[in-house]
Amino acid sequence: MVNQKYLEKAEVLIEALPYIQRFNRKIIVVKYGGSAMVDEQLKKSVIQDVVLLKLVGFKPIIVHGGGKEISRWVGKVGKEPQFINGLRVTDEETMEIAEMVLGKVNKELVSMVESLGVKAVGISGKDGGLLTVEKKYSNGQDIGYVGNVTGVNAKILFDLLDKDFLPIVCPIGMDENFLTYNINADDAACAIAKEMKAEKLAFLTDIEGVYKDPKDPESLISKLFVKEAKELIDNGNVGGGMIPKLQNCIDAIEQGVSRVHILDGRIKHCLLLEIFTNKGIGTAILRKEGIQHYDVQ
Repeated sequence: MVNQKYLEKAEVLIEALPYIQRFNRKIIVVKYGGSAMVDEQLKKSVIQDVVLLKLVGFKPIIVHGGGKEISRWVGKVGKEPQFINGLRVTDEETMEIAEMVLGKVNKELVSMVESLGVKAVGISGKDGGLLTVEKKYSNGQDIGYVGNVTGVNAKILFDLLDKDFLPIVCPIGMDENFLTYNINADDAACAIAKEMKAEKLAFLTDIEGVYKDPKDPESLISKLFVKEAKELIDNGNVGGGMIPKLQNCIDAIEQGVSRVHILDGRIKHCLLLEIFTNKGIGTAILRKEGIQHYDVQ
């Protein structure tokens, strides 16, 4: 008799089959941040997930943050990290530190991907004018060198994908005067996914997903349609930090991204569990009712 454990492994692979078929050669943008960037084991599992997606035929692009690491280095030079309305105040010196730290993080991720046998290219939003920005204000307040994305030169990323590279994007951009700006990694990932009409956009976060009631851990929503997401925001049913993330999801879908996933990056292999299983583990946001996770829209 074949051991039941091995049969279960086979069943897992078969369950993944329709997803692999539907998303073969499709672009998936992964926004990588939060605790999954700090814990070495989680970091390894995220990179393994993305490499596996690449090897089974997806076209993944990683857009990474690095906020916790930036705060650590800002502290090292004797500065106090400053935030206004949850956004980092980025003066000239902090911008210099942020660019250095994000560049270091970027190349570490490239090394990890390459060590698993996949060719990766780390690229800053400044390279080839990948991300152009304008100065961002927070409720009218000046927060320094923080940028809103105004343009994406997607040709660079399409060229890298066509040559079979896995692009890893550092969220730094330039304005029309070639000044350097820090970009919120969620915003950068969303802008890239929209411009490339990605099939999927996945946010790795430090929460399990979207809740009907933030105070009730049992109220996690596994599937959410754009109309319902707007209602959650309008009704005040989501917490402050989730509102911009959910708005980014809605914007992405309304501008051509097929589905968006909000995942708990603290769970090992969360990407694989959400993308390749029927139940999923986070919240999948879809365009319209009647669509399954793996249906082509």
